[in-house]
Amino acid sequence: MGKEKTHINIVVIGHVDSGKSTTTGRLIYKCGGIDKRTIEKFEKEAAEMGKGSFKYAWVLDKLKAERERGITIDISLWKFETSKSRMCLSRMFVVATLLFVI
Repeated sequence: MGKEKTHINIVVIGHVDSGKSTTTGRLIYKCGGIDKRTIEKFEKEAAEMGKGSFKYAWVLDKLKAERERGITIDISLWKFETSKSRMCLSRMFVVATLLFVI
């Protein structure tokens, strides 16, 4: 019987324009969660829209509005397996609200 794979859950949260999507997309690519051909496709499509550097962000930015505006609108989840691990990456944005009690 084979060895059970390690489960790794990663949540990426950060300020607007801090590189959450790009960092997470690149991590997914480097860990083998998405193939080179798909990244090259994203790079071509992003370049056609004048956003060539967004190729890794597009791994998670699926909505048309996200790609056009270059912002995260919805949370994203990506699951994949490596030879040793089951990975689950979540990327989300945070809107900070300050509450003052008088």
